[in-house]
Amino acid sequence: MRALVTGCAGFIGSHITDRLLAMDYEVIGIDCFRDNYPKKIKKENIREALQSDRIQLIERDLSELSEYPAVEYIFHSAAQAGVRASWGDSYATYTRDNIEVTQKLLEYYKENPIRRFIYASSSSVYGDAPLPMQEEERVQPVSPYGVTKLAAEHLCYLYWKNYNVPTVSLRYFTVFDPRQRPDMGICRFLNAVLAEEEITVYGDGTQTRNFTYVDDIVQANICAMKAPSQSVTGQVFNIGGGNRIPVNELIFLIGTITAKKPRVRYDNTQKGDVRDTCADVSKAGKFLG
Repeated sequence: MRALVTGCAGFIGSHITDRLLAMDYEVIGIDCFRDNYPKKIKKENIREALQSDRIQLIERDLSELSEYPAVEYIFHSAAQAGVRASWGDSYATYTRDNIEVTQKLLEYYKENPIRRFIYASSSSVYGDAPLPMQEEERVQPVSPYGVTKLAAEHLCYLYWKNYNVPTVSLRYFTVFDPRQRPDMGICRFLNAVLAEEEITVYGDGTQTRNFTYVDDIVQANICAMKAPSQSVTGQVFNIGGGNRIPVNELIFLIGTITAKKPRVRYDNTQKGDVRDTCADVSKAGKFLG
């Protein structure tokens, strides 16, 4: 079996790549190594995978390719990430990388049949929705990033509805692990505490997040790949860690683990940040196992 992983050197894409190789799949990875964070980190993410003779790495921007590999499965993890950076002139990058590239992939694979197209969406599509967040809720993003992720979800649905492209969209809730992007909360907090530097918290720290360990995200992708088509294609699923924690409590835990006292400075809430997140994962439990 052959699988395409877009954004294969990124945080989540590299873990999906590792799992597929461990399952003896052939993997074609596409990544343009954009400089939104240091290229050496992305190279390290994919270093071990590149030791395999069952992976082919294509260092290109997805938007520049006129055709894509012949595969059975697609894990579309490439995206321009980050809520706070998605305002203003940067929005053009988000629309290109998150919406236009997704449409281009779907358009190509409607003519080149595949078994499953798994799209990495985000809890940012919900905005400040009631908790726990359910897939049937009205979604109202409060950031440009969330708007682009929701738009790509809609593209996945309409290409399934009109062309029977077997899409599945997974809404990730704040993912963490040792390869986490350096701009993400847990990574920033840990690095600051270890270096005995000040942590900046936007808001009063009582806001909560539903953190999800990356191995659970990877397993959800594999389950979405293997699940019967009639029960999952054209669908959206929450993938979350099952509970939520206030940011202040998270920082306290980091201090306990590192045996260092965090120094925290509170700043204004940032535009686009939601107050709380919490996933209802009952649908994923029922249909993805």
